[in-house]
Amino acid sequence: MNSNFVDYVKIFIRSGKGGAGSAHLLRVKYNAKAGPDGGDGGRGGHVILRGNSQRWTLLHLKYTKHVFAENGQNGGENLCTGRQGADQVLDVPLGCVCRDAETGEMLGEVTEDGQMVIIAKGGRGGLGNDHFKSATNQTPRYAQPGEPAEERWIIIELKMLADVGLVGFPNAGKSTLLSVLSAARPQIADYPFTTLVPNLGIVKYHDDQSFCIADIPGIIEGASEGKGLGLRFLRHIERNSVLLFMVSCEQLDISREYGILLEELRRYNPELMDKQRLLAITKCDMLDDTMMQQLRQHLPHDVETIFISAVAGHNMQQLKDRLFQMINEPSE
Repeated sequence: MNSNFVDYVKIFIRSGKGGAGSAHLLRVKYNAKAGPDGGDGGRGGHVILRGNSQRWTLLHLKYTKHVFAENGQNGGENLCTGRQGADQVLDVPLGCVCRDAETGEMLGEVTEDGQMVIIAKGGRGGLGNDHFKSATNQTPRYAQPGEPAEERWIIIELKMLADVGLVGFPNAGKSTLLSVLSAARPQIADYPFTTLVPNLGIVKYHDDQSFCIADIPGIIEGASEGKGLGLRFLRHIERNSVLLFMVSCEQLDISREYGILLEELRRYNPELMDKQRLLAITKCDMLDDTMMQQLRQHLPHDVETIFISAVAGHNMQQLKDRLFQMINEPSE
């Protein structure tokens, strides 16, 4: 099942070239020189990305290496315009970003259902010779050629659209928390890197309200430089409005662990530092009140903290309350 999650594809695309205009000259029974009647060429087809809320992955495009739109037809006699080339429409999940593979130029992003983004424009059709007639040139014997097609290698990346992103080292309890708060059933085991692909979960809240949580594979020191699995999946938290940092109470220096996570995010994308943050100390079913009070003295002071235990259900409702409040009342 995990192999079905695809969040990166590289595809060669080519739009359709425009049809050539016609240089036809009209000849009828009683008038051998009736004048130009060449029609315009048709536009070439576009290559388009379309947002589809029913898709969660790029799996359907994994083995698609070439996408070609149809060329426009040439213009005809009797001022007939050539047929437009058929567009090629690629359905993608919401949150996808498309870039030129060679230059890195952003071609567009899809964030809404039904949103359409043209990533390769079809060539315009050429004008027929009827457009070029004048008082001094009544029988132009030329017409415009159609515009050429656009072609390029593109990269489509999926960045998950979630309200809360879980950030933590492997085995910090992120997947366990996701399974408790939502109906998601991620793989859970007592060893690092159990989570190999991002998981999404919908957390139900009061009065039929809800919010979305994304659990990404654990970050390790050096993830921003490509170590571990972190670099590949860090982009999935770029769109989250709240980052929930998770550090196990088993760690000897929680402040240091939190600092390493924060630094990896800063190195990857400094803009992540502007997001709201909450620090959850996990697996607290092993601590009593006295141990928690002692632990508080060594926690970082620049972030709000909460002690939780997903297994024992400790502070789960308080965590949901705080996350929902932070999502709906963003800080300045």
